[in-house]
Amino acid sequence: MNSPSISHGWKKSLATLTLGMLVAAPTLSPPLRAQSASPAPPADAPSYRVAPEWPKELPNNWIMAQVGGLAVDRLDQIWVLQRPRTNTPDELGAAQKPPESICCADTPSVLVFDKAGNLVKSWGGPGFVPDWPASEHGIFVDKAGNVWLGGNGPTDRHIMKFTNDGKLLLTIGHPGDAPINNQDTSILGSPAGIDVDEAAREVYIADGYRNKRVVVYDSETGAFKRGWGAYGIPLSEIDNGPAVNRLVGDPASKQFANPVHAVRLSADGLVYVCDRVNNRIQVFDKGGKFQKEFFVSKATLRAGSCWTVNFSADKEQKYLLVADGTNNVIWELRRSDGAIVSRFGHSGRNAGQFHWVHQAALDSEGNYYTGEVDTGKRIQKFVLVKP
Repeated sequence: MNSPSISHGWKKSLATLTLGMLVAAPTLSPPLRAQSASPAPPADAPSYRVAPEWPKELPNNWIMAQVGGLAVDRLDQIWVLQRPRTNTPDELGAAQKPPESICCADTPSVLVFDKAGNLVKSWGGPGFVPDWPASEHGIFVDKAGNVWLGGNGPTDRHIMKFTNDGKLLLTIGHPGDAPINNQDTSILGSPAGIDVDEAAREVYIADGYRNKRVVVYDSETGAFKRGWGAYGIPLSEIDNGPAVNRLVGDPASKQFANPVHAVRLSADGLVYVCDRVNNRIQVFDKGGKFQKEFFVSKATLRAGSCWTVNFSADKEQKYLLVADGTNNVIWELRRSDGAIVSRFGHSGRNAGQFHWVHQAALDSEGNYYTGEVDTGKRIQKFVLVKP
């Protein structure tokens, strides 16, 4: 176990040294605001300050790996789906035979934190149940406390539903190496994101890293219900070929690119889908009818700009927060028309900065949590500053 006094003092000093003018101390730090937005953001747009002392050090000599999924449950617990197999032998020195260093040990895939940053629960990981994903990706906790998760490895062609403590309840799809086929609803295509419509008992899946579609299944039985591609095209019209590299100036693609990276349900019954490499969010009704699309940093190449999307905590969900792991910023968009009103963050490894920001979630108070992949391998908390 770590020494609370040493850990607290070290982290506070580090925050003061590394953030400079951005964050002087956790309780006095100014909000993170637009770096180049003009004119000034609307007064009611969310603004944040980083909480550099969150989370607390993991117990049991554990270490965080790539963050494949992030969710907040109805109790405001923060659920992290991390990829223990992405840690290097150097990072797992204590687990080598013989041990090479004093840290660290293998860590469960599912980690649950309270808002103060304490680890309150953990389970899962390779071998936890048969068909555990090869590369963990995407997590959602429904109102009943059930935990949904998936994977984006080549053979991860399924999602799994667990109880809050890790008992397997349901699997949709199955692992395998079958050819990509967007018309086949018995198997998924390395799914990336999950959301659940509680009232309709339906689970929505952003499918995914290999398929190019959104699919909906019964959340109790796993029966297929419907699905669609970009602009609401039927499954029969989705191209099964590889994604084509997009160039600046190319017309908007009539197909989703890989990955179809996130799906979110708004309070007013719309479905928001992150078409990551195409730098856009497409909006549908729950039947799959296309409503509109928003482009975000349209000239972005490489891995694209729209990695995940969340709604602001106000009743109207007036703003969208779009995590961009290529530009390593969080874009704030007006939900009504997709206009960018602000942004925060910067590429880097200090508190409040990002390296491949990948997943995000909000708690009931509007605090914003992020998770990073590649070599970022961390979670951060951003405290909402009330307008």
